[in-house]
Amino acid sequence: MTTERDHRIDFFRGLALIFIFWDHVPQNPLGQITLRNFGFSDAAEVFVFLAGYAAVLVYGKALARDGYLRTCVKILRRVWVLYVVHIFLLAMLMGIVFFANSHVETRDLVEEMGMHHFITNPQQALTDELLLRFKPNLMDPLPLYIVLLAGLPLVLPMLVRKTWAVVAVSLSVYLLAPSFGWNLAAIKDGVWYFNPITWQLLFVLGGAAAIHWQRPRVTEARPLLRQPLFVCAAIYVVAAGVITVSWRWPGIHDALMPTLLNNLLYPISKTDLSPVRLLHFLALAYVTAKLLPNTDWTQNWMARQCSRMGRFSLEVFCLGVLLAPLADMVNALTDDAFAMQLFTALVGAGLMGLLAVWLEFNKRLNRSPHIAVA
Repeated sequence: MTTERDHRIDFFRGLALIFIFWDHVPQNPLGQITLRNFGFSDAAEVFVFLAGYAAVLVYGKALARDGYLRTCVKILRRVWVLYVVHIFLLAMLMGIVFFANSHVETRDLVEEMGMHHFITNPQQALTDELLLRFKPNLMDPLPLYIVLLAGLPLVLPMLVRKTWAVVAVSLSVYLLAPSFGWNLAAIKDGVWYFNPITWQLLFVLGGAAAIHWQRPRVTEARPLLRQPLFVCAAIYVVAAGVITVSWRWPGIHDALMPTLLNNLLYPISKTDLSPVRLLHFLALAYVTAKLLPNTDWTQNWMARQCSRMGRFSLEVFCLGVLLAPLADMVNALTDDAFAMQLFTALVGAGLMGLLAVWLEFNKRLNRSPHIAVA
């Protein structure tokens, strides 16, 4: 069993955090180069899959070392920390959005962020906040992660021992949920934007990948182009990219898409993690893993900065959530000038990177041996 840290995981977690930030700043030019513009899936799938990967990697080792009860306590303690962070982050986000809205006259940022529920019915909104039913824009991934991690103690022992049995059950629940309308309740008789009943499959698949990665593997000797699974996955990734790019030009899209394929493909639901989204992410992850089989490339300067952000994903995610409405405010005050949009996008990503630098420095400082002073 391997114990070496896979820096590719940290890198792609960090990259997903940058993409999430850029995707949530309206009209951001750098948002045009994120994953969602070149395929059916986006950074949300990366975030959830790698969350499952990291959780099973950490708590699977704790299960073998400390036993089930102590591992459950550790998981639930982490869930409580995430819950408190969610409440605190939502309070800060509302304060920032209300402040930004008071300085922007051309748009209603409160409405755009989905916070009118708090203005019209503050008492009910506070109750919904505590029950994870009030989730303004930008806040959806964290409650999803809280629910998925809270359910980990129920499946972790079996996932470690009978991985494919758990995956089969998870897949069955995923397939049944849309037909039966399974989802959690949200405000105003709504449902969660990220349906935990379907997105749990991606979390479980991430955990299964972590378990597979720890086991001895046989290296495929054949060239990639002679491996049928790789070729099929690569073709699907390219085809999805072409279709997604064609959305910008409806005439070209209609010419590319026959009616039968069009009816089979759409609508592509993000709420229920549409199969075409799931397959796109899995194909993309497989192709990426095959093309980048080692971690040597993660040692260059830029990759190290991104990997550091991935190692402190919770803190960096929270900062990105708070920076997005501030960047939107600054952009709106300059009439969404291209130069300012580019500037705020780069500064925001830079601040997220600096936070990771500080957190790593602080972590090392806490681990440094105390020097006695005479």
